[in-house]
Amino acid sequence: MASFVTEVLASSGKLEKEDLSSKISKLSRKVDETKEEVCNMINKKYNEFLPSMQGAEELMVQVDDVSKNINVLKNCIEKEVRQNLHVAVTEYAELKQQLEKNTTIIGVLGQLQQFDSAMEEYHRALQEKKYTVAATQLEKARGSVDALKAWKGCELQLLRALSAELTIQRENLIYHLGDEWQRLAVWKLPPTKELTSADSFLKTELHLNSRGQKEEAEESGASPLLASVLQSLAIQGQLRHKIKLFGQVLLKYVLKPLITYPSLHVDLMDVPGQGTILSFQSAETTSEHPSPSQVYTKVLTVLKALHANLLDVSVGEKKVSRVLGGLIWEEMSDCIIRECLLYSIPANSSQLEQYSVVIKETEEFEKTLRDMQYLTGDSTDLLKYARNVNCHFASKKCQDVIVAARNLMTSEIHNTVKITPDSKLTLPKLPNPGAGDKSKQQETGMKKASLTENTVTLENEKQLGCRTLCLPVCRISESVQQLMELALHTLSEAVGSSNQCASQLFYTVRNIFQLFYDVVPTYHKENLLKFPHLAAIHHNNCLFIAHHLLTLGHQFRHHLPKPLSDGTATFVDLVPGFRRLGAECFLAQMRAQKAEMLERLSTARNFANLDIEENYSAASKAVRQVIHQLKRLGTVWQDVLPVNIYCKAMGTLLNTAITEMITKILMLEDISTEDGDHLHTLCQTIIDEGPLVFIPLPEENKNRKYQEEVPVYVRKWMTFKELSVVLQANLQDIVDRWADGKGPLALEFSPNEVKSLIRALFQNTERRAIALTKIK
Repeated sequence: MASFVTEVLASSGKLEKEDLSSKISKLSRKVDETKEEVCNMINKKYNEFLPSMQGAEELMVQVDDVSKNINVLKNCIEKEVRQNLHVAVTEYAELKQQLEKNTTIIGVLGQLQQFDSAMEEYHRALQEKKYTVAATQLEKARGSVDALKAWKGCELQLLRALSAELTIQRENLIYHLGDEWQRLAVWKLPPTKELTSADSFLKTELHLNSRGQKEEAEESGASPLLASVLQSLAIQGQLRHKIKLFGQVLLKYVLKPLITYPSLHVDLMDVPGQGTILSFQSAETTSEHPSPSQVYTKVLTVLKALHANLLDVSVGEKKVSRVLGGLIWEEMSDCIIRECLLYSIPANSSQLEQYSVVIKETEEFEKTLRDMQYLTGDSTDLLKYARNVNCHFASKKCQDVIVAARNLMTSEIHNTVKITPDSKLTLPKLPNPGAGDKSKQQETGMKKASLTENTVTLENEKQLGCRTLCLPVCRISESVQQLMELALHTLSEAVGSSNQCASQLFYTVRNIFQLFYDVVPTYHKENLLKFPHLAAIHHNNCLFIAHHLLTLGHQFRHHLPKPLSDGTATFVDLVPGFRRLGAECFLAQMRAQKAEMLERLSTARNFANLDIEENYSAASKAVRQVIHQLKRLGTVWQDVLPVNIYCKAMGTLLNTAITEMITKILMLEDISTEDGDHLHTLCQTIIDEGPLVFIPLPEENKNRKYQEEVPVYVRKWMTFKELSVVLQANLQDIVDRWADGKGPLALEFSPNEVKSLIRALFQNTERRAIALTKIK
């Protein structure tokens, strides 16, 4: 083969006749011989010291000849051999490219053949309703088209035609599968607009026809239609979409109504040759929400029927029931929690032990669903919710308590009950915190014994009365009394509960009072400013709450779990705020009453020139209005406020009125005899009728001594009485009541004020001058 190539190349003029390999070998031998001779020469020249100039020149000529031959051979290789190698590589590449093109064409033809075969098999299987085979062949055809798209040399027009045909046939298959699916599960649904009550769902029906079609398939020897349809949908990627749509309708029209309405019940009817019909029936019930056992029974009835007639088919590694369960479980369990379990949480802690039945029913419900492969995994939100009943009980209880408290806070204030020192809130019976611990009891007994032995007799052996620290007689809102009873009941629920539950309930009670502090003054703001009666009741309400908050935490602290029992359970920090809240409300009402009283007195024309009938009428009217205002306040406050607060309030208002009159009268520069008589009459009206507002109620005669001591509550009362005396007295009487600065007049007025009164009442005479000199 090599000689043939050599001859061909030599005949074309590309190589010399002499073979290159033989030349190279000859040159190699020549080089070796020359090298040996050179070495011998050098050895002789330098070692043996034999001159050999002639031999050296001959050797140089031989070296030059060898070098020339090497250069000639090198040029030959560079020009001819490399050129021929490039040509050979180019020809090889062209041959390889042609081979690849032929291979590609053969591959395209093979894929076209596979596509055509798959489509023919697809059409045959579709006509015979072998949907699984049809879907498989369609996927093979898709694979062929995808392979053709990967080859760049394939014609674009051909690909478009194949892709269009593939799309058309895929849609055709999906249409047939959808049609078969609709025949397997036929819905009869009520109009959406009518879904307002349980009765509107009675029109819902679901016909499951897979059993009848399965019998037909077995008689004809064909494969089961249901499995074929579901597997075909899975191959085409449409199974999840179909099951999702089915699950949405199932939730909306079947499962959620069964969970929400206790009167709805499911009815299953088997029809020979057709399948199963699922429909609703209505039963009378008084329950607003179904019990968990009812819900679980109804839901399982539906899901078992679906599993037996429609979903008990394996597609790949999992069943269709698992697909449906994964799509509807979250929404269905949330509906069960929201519409059923939420309302099954006990209202009292004594019923918590009975809730274990619901937990067991929930476990069995989920176990049945796992057996049918609707559920996977061990832990679900539904079971977690049922097991966490203590927390939900506390949350529900807290929510109910807050709602009830807020309703009480926004109710009317004026419905009142009377509080007496003997009034007591009913405290629930609490267990003995040390019961069952003998060592603690013995230790406590030893401590008590040692304290008894070491007790030192106090000098003052008097003990506090039984009514010490009791609330005085007053009236509070009935809603506030109910609010305090609600707090006591909530705290009693915390006793014996878990740590988390007890903490939630305790802090809910604190939130009740904080809510009262924020809501009541804002919600009733206008009425508290407008009506003195309500302001007084609100003041009492705040004092009532503050009074009970002092001991409320102490009463329950030792019965609550840690850390509440270590001192955290207290309400004492809320007491100052409630006292301040009640005081501020009542003081605001007092300021409003004072302003109203001063406004009325401002119409008295400064009590000047009362000899003019018009001026005296205005002054008399102003005084009568003040008396009327005091009497009106007395009527609404006397039976509401505690006695001491009532007396202080009325005394303060009366003191405001007489202080204003004293100031106006002292400012007068000229008081005629007639003016003095009129002023005395007005003052005497106040003196006679003012103390009447302090007269006690018939059942409070024992407090008369506090209420009749008007000077104790009206700071300017004696000053006002002295002024009334001065307005009718002569000069000598005034001087006698002054008594050199030691008389009753001197105790109430300063020398300048007395002198000013004398100058205004009496003319400038020698007697007046003498009297003035005695006032010092």
